[in-house]
Amino acid sequence: MHFLFRLAVFLTLWSCSNAQGQTKEESPEEVKIEVLHRPENCSKTSRKGDLLNAHYDGYLAKDGSKFYCSRTQDEGHPKWFVLGVGHVIKGLDIGMMGMCPGEKRKVIIPPSFAYGKEGYAKGKIPPNATLMFEIELYAVTKGPRSIETFKEIDTDNDRQLSKAEIELYLEKDFEKDAKPRDKSYQNAVLEDIFKKNDHNRDGFISPKEYNIHQHDEL
Repeated sequence: MHFLFRLAVFLTLWSCSNAQGQTKEESPEEVKIEVLHRPENCSKTSRKGDLLNAHYDGYLAKDGSKFYCSRTQDEGHPKWFVLGVGHVIKGLDIGMMGMCPGEKRKVIIPPSFAYGKEGYAKGKIPPNATLMFEIELYAVTKGPRSIETFKEIDTDNDRQLSKAEIELYLEKDFEKDAKPRDKSYQNAVLEDIFKKNDHNRDGFISPKEYNIHQHDEL
């Protein structure tokens, strides 16, 4: 099991509102899904509310020009998001349902399930654009911000998460990872967690900070 499954509790505190610029139009158009690769062993598939970890590249269908690549964002780390709640455009929410870890898909998304008549200038997406995404899913796990996970990490039951508690939690998840990770990488992850979530800089992550939602674009 990938160690980043549970780490997402900290690294993906995103808004549950619609993705920026996404249209809310209804349309008879459909999202087209092509499965490029599906592992033989698939005991768990994605469903609404699951936390997913994936890389995806976005292209304009009309000319194949790339407008987004997750591998060039955030030092190349795969993206974490909760499925089916608007963290990503509606077409991706639909296109990634029923996927299993290790699966690859190509998804064609009509404008009505993407950025519609307005487009998305910041993302270099013109009005009425059909989009194509190539997706590789790495992890499917329970969604973030659960009280159960907070209590599991909070070993001294003081209702706040210290660096030592989170470090211990990370070490356990790192042990589950097939890839060996050195201590410097783990330390970098720990620092990133506190940078993004310890908003009052007191060295602890409170229940309130643990539940603060931030926004990611795609």
